[in-house]
Amino acid sequence: MSDASRTQSASTRPGGDTTAVPAPKTERGRRTLRGLLDAAAQEFGARGFHATGITDITRRAGVALGSFYTYFASKEEVFRALVTDMSAQVKSHVTPHVLAAPDALAREHAALESYLDFVTRHQLIYRIIDEAEFVAPDAYSEHYKTTVARIAARLQAGAEQGEMRPDVGEVEAWAIAGMNVFLGLRYGVWGNGEDMADIAAQANKLVTDGLRAR
Repeated sequence: MSDASRTQSASTRPGGDTTAVPAPKTERGRRTLRGLLDAAAQEFGARGFHATGITDITRRAGVALGSFYTYFASKEEVFRALVTDMSAQVKSHVTPHVLAAPDALAREHAALESYLDFVTRHQLIYRIIDEAEFVAPDAYSEHYKTTVARIAARLQAGAEQGEMRPDVGEVEAWAIAGMNVFLGLRYGVWGNGEDMADIAAQANKLVTDGLRAR
């Protein structure tokens, strides 16, 4: 099966919904796909979904229009793939910092600080994810559900290790996710060069005081 047919068949679920686009087998294919997703992020982030055309994306990516259709069937499909891709980028950026943290409370501090760092470097994520609520609501909800699932898993591990309250669960995970999202908006997007480590430390006091095992 070619890169093109593999990508299209693997990225489409019944009903037309899309998941992450698997990496092509060739280095050239991987570069092209990465370029299209990066270009889509810039165009959708700057113009919005409805004002962006496929040709805007291919022009920015420096590829032929036909190359776009090798990987995506429509503008809607590349948008969905972009939401999934940006969610994966956040995970990839945050995970090493979380794994390096010495305990459960430190993991939440590391997760927030590294998330704020990511948002500062990729501010367009907020416009793209917010617009996904209306353009691709399934991808929008999946982004937050998978994010919260990761937080919930961390909290459960902390409880099992005796470092957090034994009753922590989904509510606390959603609360932490909401805090992180709005701190990212305030200091990552609307910020004025604040010290992200200090912001994360202040916010983490809420987590520490609320979740620490007594």
